[in-house]
Amino acid sequence: MTLLFNVQGATFILMLTAKQFTVALVAGLAIWFGTTYANTIWHDLTMPGKTEEPAPEASPNTIQVALLLDTSSSMDGLIEQAKSQLWKILNELNRMRKDQQIPTLEVALYEYGNTGHMTGRFEINQLSGFTTDMDLISEKLFSLKTNGGDEYCGAVIQASLDELQWLRNDGMRVIYIAGNEPFTQGPTQFSAACANAVEKGVVVNTIHCGDCEEGVRGSWQAGAIAGKGEYFCINQNQETVYIQTPYDDEINGLNAQLNDTYIPMGRRGKEKKMNQSLQDSNAAKYSKSNASERAAFKSSSNYKAEEWDLVDAYKKDKKVVQNKEDLPENMKNLSVEEMEQQIQAITALRDAVQQKMQQLNVQRRQFIEQARSKQPDASSGLENAILQSVRKQAAVKGFEMEKL
Repeated sequence: MTLLFNVQGATFILMLTAKQFTVALVAGLAIWFGTTYANTIWHDLTMPGKTEEPAPEASPNTIQVALLLDTSSSMDGLIEQAKSQLWKILNELNRMRKDQQIPTLEVALYEYGNTGHMTGRFEINQLSGFTTDMDLISEKLFSLKTNGGDEYCGAVIQASLDELQWLRNDGMRVIYIAGNEPFTQGPTQFSAACANAVEKGVVVNTIHCGDCEEGVRGSWQAGAIAGKGEYFCINQNQETVYIQTPYDDEINGLNAQLNDTYIPMGRRGKEKKMNQSLQDSNAAKYSKSNASERAAFKSSSNYKAEEWDLVDAYKKDKKVVQNKEDLPENMKNLSVEEMEQQIQAITALRDAVQQKMQQLNVQRRQFIEQARSKQPDASSGLENAILQSVRKQAAVKGFEMEKL
């Protein structure tokens, strides 16, 4: 066999037998594959995000909830339930206690099955990673729109496991995935994704929107079994029922006073302050009762605003008053001592308002429970599925529900 090579204008002739050519070809391919494989390994080890880092330690009182919602064309009712029931769900989670301590709540939100505005693979979109900013979660829920798409349940579960910062130790970690198409669709097997969740200590609960038997045939029950969670079937189009109470008006009035105690820092603070009012309005669109549910949550320690509110930021780090660039104009000319006096006075006012709201909310909850005892709630919606399962799964982790 004769081979011609041209290197920088010079021509070389190489005479090889067929056997010699085969040996040379195999050797060359081996060198090429070996180099490529080594480069691939080096790329994976050195690229940002590829290195496996240990998960951070969790407070034993941390509850992490990831909501994975199908936003394909038929899921308008599911989104409506998520928006209208958010504050009731958060208040119930806020009633959990471990070692008599209030838990820290972190919520993450994904949508899947929507071709309208997906930014990720497989029509999966992370709307929020784990956050304690529940105004942000409400904002993202109210931004959701439905559109046709492919619902890849295994893929979105795996995405949430890969992308979210799941904590370790004795905290509670749960996924709720809701949708209506077969659980088996997509490139990722749900059994593998659920097994990965169990390995991380994450419980996977499945919520089929539609007929229970159809959900079983579509492997939604199998997904819950694989994820060591519970299977639910709900009527996603059922409207949320609210029980009005004699305490709603006063709680909502106190909420307006509470808002006045938030002092925004910088441009981000102004945006967050506006969003606080916007989410108040969004909650009130449903009923006075839902508005007071949100207000009740805002009176708790799990309503956190240290990233944008001077009062909460000062509680976390008193040095915040030294950075005058982010302070409101009417406080920039004050001395540190004068600012601290104002912050302490506002803190005292906020504490008093929140305490009054909490007292009223106890009476409100008692009124609602008495009303339900006379006419038991037959709800089969999103709220019922989450609250039923979270109480059982929290008990396994040593949490118990606060009594009235």
